[in-house]
Amino acid sequence: MSDPSSPSELPTLKTVEELVGATRLLLGDRDEQTAAEQRMPGYEFSTSVGGELRRSLSRAIRAGEDPLGDAFCAIQSPDERRPLGQTYTPAAVIRAMSGWATDHGKPARVVDPGAGSGRYVLAAARKFPTAKVVAADIDPLAVLMLRANVAAAGLGDRVQIVLGDYRALDLPRVDGATLFIGNPPYVRHHAIEPAWKEWLVATAKTRGLDASGLAGLHVHFFLATAEHARKGDYGTFITSAEWMDVNYGRLVRQLLLGPLGGQSLHVLEPDAEVFADAATTAAIACFKIGEVPESMKVRRVATVGDLGRLGKGRAVPRARLAEENRWSVLTRVTPKLPQGYIELGDLCRVHRGSVTGANAVWVTRSDTVDLPEQVLYRSVTKARDLFTAGERLGHEAALRRVIDLPVDLDVFEADERAQVERFLKDAKKRKAHEGYVARNRKAWWRVGLREPAPVLATYMARRPPAFVRNDASARHINIAHGLYPRQELSENALDSLATHLRTAVTLAQGRTYAGGLTKFEPKEMERLLIPSLEVLNEGA
Repeated sequence: MSDPSSPSELPTLKTVEELVGATRLLLGDRDEQTAAEQRMPGYEFSTSVGGELRRSLSRAIRAGEDPLGDAFCAIQSPDERRPLGQTYTPAAVIRAMSGWATDHGKPARVVDPGAGSGRYVLAAARKFPTAKVVAADIDPLAVLMLRANVAAAGLGDRVQIVLGDYRALDLPRVDGATLFIGNPPYVRHHAIEPAWKEWLVATAKTRGLDASGLAGLHVHFFLATAEHARKGDYGTFITSAEWMDVNYGRLVRQLLLGPLGGQSLHVLEPDAEVFADAATTAAIACFKIGEVPESMKVRRVATVGDLGRLGKGRAVPRARLAEENRWSVLTRVTPKLPQGYIELGDLCRVHRGSVTGANAVWVTRSDTVDLPEQVLYRSVTKARDLFTAGERLGHEAALRRVIDLPVDLDVFEADERAQVERFLKDAKKRKAHEGYVARNRKAWWRVGLREPAPVLATYMARRPPAFVRNDASARHINIAHGLYPRQELSENALDSLATHLRTAVTLAQGRTYAGGLTKFEPKEMERLLIPSLEVLNEGA
């Protein structure tokens, strides 16, 4: 693996013909080249120059450098390499990824899905001296470099090189685990053949997963890995990080939470310059097939040097990852939380209340409307309801009602149905059915209140939020947030949680607007620090 910080004394290879000629020097008179490779024109070096070049290249390759891959990247511009997604990984990243692989198993086989010149292949072969290695690539020139590197490193008896598509690779079962490691090619969907797009959608569907034809090639490779792998296998891939947030990346997120068994996710900032020829945010995903961990470690690092052996990160619960459509936000929290603290979002989901679309129609006092009692829900409809409640919202609180009718009105008896019909007729006169919110509901009369949250919170004021225990089992509309535990919590833990939030949260933790109004969005509130569940249960 060549390190850009180490200047090479090797002669410069300036053309593809010279590069091909150099690879043939390293291969000697071997006859295993494919027909496609044999058709590639090569440069003929003189005997003296050729002998010295071969010796120099061999020494560099055995020392862990990649002079052929470096020459390829210098000769072929990023634009020329883009159609096949050829971005070569620096040595420091490969060391971190192969270090993680060493820490988590001893594979019988190693598979690199887009091997290029063989940087991962040689690193893994050296890390795991008893493992068989399978390397696939669709570019004949890359395969030629790979064969030359493997030959010069003396690894020809252990490395199987395939000129072909990883998705169609034949991987027979082996005794022991398979390590999947590499840098899947980044190719946008426009350059992917329709047949392979159909393969992606159909293959994902057989697993009950969602796939989009807009997905890039790296997404295909994650799915292909799930197809090739068996329980007990493991792997680590570096890719562009965009799959963490975009709709088509949902398949990768589903795979990591499902069959791939995601263990950790390490995101490098764009200015970390992971790839010299690609300004992108890179993400390293580590996974163990067949495992369903309760949480996945996530972190964001500023430099490649901060990667280490990929063992660090903040444990984000699996349930939270499953609910989050954008994973990048979860990496922006510093992994060094104070001892004994977690994020509120690790313990609770935070949901803003339902939007009525017309409070004047749907919010009322129970004695001012002729409707069945079961559709009138005691609700927090003003922030003042919580600010004046203090620590607990009791049953005696003077709360208004929100009218929440079911979608199916046939559930009512005749007299109740008549009440509802009269109310809806009046609501239509007030044009309640014409508003944007009403027009985008399954039924325009269905507000859709959430179940009562055990803790309610204000989220926009010129004072810190009020966190109130909901003894009244009141519903809430969009003037408040509800804190919903991800697991069953004791009453003592809920009381301790609300007490901590009331005393610890400050205006400085919210988003302040002109005039001093401060707002806490649900995801921002989920990032508030709280004591661990063990401490909350103790009543701290």
